[in-house]
Amino acid sequence: MANPPQRVLDAAPAGYLNVALQNKSSSSQVFAYITGLDLSNNNRPIFIQSDGRTVYSPTSPSSTGAALAADVAIPLGAPGNTVNAVIPKIAGGRIWFSIDGKLTFLLNPGPAVVEPSVTNSSDPNINVNWCFAEFTYNDAQLFANISYVDFVGVPVGMSLTNSSGNTQSVPGMGASGLSTVVSEVQAQAKRDGRPWDKLVVSSNGKPLRVLSPNNLLVGNSHAWDGYYDAYVQQVWSRFQGTDLIVNTQAAAGNLTGRVANGKLTLPQAGDFNAPSAADIFSCSTGPFATGSNAARNAVIPRLAAAFNRSTLLDATQFPNGSSPQNYYKNAVTNHYSRIVHSVQRDGRGYAFPYDDVVPDGGQDVAGTIFDSNPTLFTLTVGGN
Repeated sequence: MANPPQRVLDAAPAGYLNVALQNKSSSSQVFAYITGLDLSNNNRPIFIQSDGRTVYSPTSPSSTGAALAADVAIPLGAPGNTVNAVIPKIAGGRIWFSIDGKLTFLLNPGPAVVEPSVTNSSDPNINVNWCFAEFTYNDAQLFANISYVDFVGVPVGMSLTNSSGNTQSVPGMGASGLSTVVSEVQAQAKRDGRPWDKLVVSSNGKPLRVLSPNNLLVGNSHAWDGYYDAYVQQVWSRFQGTDLIVNTQAAAGNLTGRVANGKLTLPQAGDFNAPSAADIFSCSTGPFATGSNAARNAVIPRLAAAFNRSTLLDATQFPNGSSPQNYYKNAVTNHYSRIVHSVQRDGRGYAFPYDDVVPDGGQDVAGTIFDSNPTLFTLTVGGN
């Protein structure tokens, strides 16, 4: 069967960008939603309406949980169909997809958008099959990634074409990606006795999504107690007599430190206590809580990434001493992230909060695309 002819899109209005939304699923009930903060209107929350073009800027409601005053579900039509949309300059943007059901967005005073949740059992979207990609489109560039930081669900892929006709792409998972992740986390639970299988969320007896280990903590704060303890102690013991170097890849340069009295001390960045599993999976608590110290804030992503990838026994410089071939080799590691990467067609996807940390000149593993002269942002849903 011949490929259909490529559609030639009209140039987007000044300050706007063409977005192609493609239904690559097997369902005719697929909807897209575009949300973010309007950079031309004091960062007010906005949606793109169901026509794929009209901006809806909600007003502040008088009470919490108010309904939207516009239809923001963009129907994608039958499998194989493409819907063309346009977006203005947006910060903190997301393009959401749902299959076989619509999403419900609500408003709180502000206005503040109440987005779908995978951890709130009372959320109206808890049994809806949905996913999203993240993006920012401003005067400097379009930057986007496929996010698995919270969960894995419907496969999403994306590409970005610039004014010279060059295209970057992140293919994402195939249609069977979720079922493979489910099988792999269940197998990992059998191997080490840890609750990887509890990451699987089902609806009507079928797997709906797989949560990140950090999100499992929302309902079970002790789920990962002790998981990283032995590994952390090995790391702390190693660097009592060996220098640990953090390449901050920022103004602080390379910082060299050692462990003494139970703390890792790095010049300018201060002392770091031994992290717990919850600290490592969240990348934001305990020693990884950011603050006003610029050097410390540069160390935290690189140290947290090394713990999630379990590379701290294999190198002495982070991230510059390791490469993707050495990630997740230790028996104690972020197996969710390992499995998520393994099911991506090109191995790239954003699986934990600092998965975009890479060695200088190293390859991207987070599945990011960006360009200063974008002309077409394409997203596919369904993996077929």
